[in-house]
Amino acid sequence: KKQDETIECDLKYPSFEDALSVPWRSFHKRMSKLYFAMRVIEKFEEAEGRSAGEVSIADLSAVLKLKKDLCTGQSLNESHVPDTLLERLVTNATEFPPVCAVIGGILGQEVIKAISGKGDPLKNFFFFDAFDGKGIIEDISAN
Repeated sequence: KKQDETIECDLKYPSFEDALSVPWRSFHKRMSKLYFAMRVIEKFEEAEGRSAGEVSIADLSAVLKLKKDLCTGQSLNESHVPDTLLERLVTNATEFPPVCAVIGGILGQEVIKAISGKGDPLKNFFFFDAFDGKGIIEDISAN
């Protein structure tokens, strides 16, 4: 392979719905806790008939109860979804401009990679933790 040569290849990823349907117990032990916390909040909003982001600190006790139920149903140790993380997420459920800027930059980078055909794309999930400033890429598939 020459240094400037581009080799085309097709990458296959599961649909978003298929990725979300993967049982939690099948994930590796180092799976991002953000994934589980976001799924708990998503399930809470769905159960309450709310739009995304319509959760507040007043809902925390109900969210924590749902976390317990989901972890039991998914055979997952509750320590994978820390209460402090859920509290942080429900307290700061609104958009945060600096985080939006970081995510927008990463999305722009991915568009450029897709158009140019250079560089490996992100896997199918990307989480950015504003608390510690780390981006986490997860590849979730049924395998």
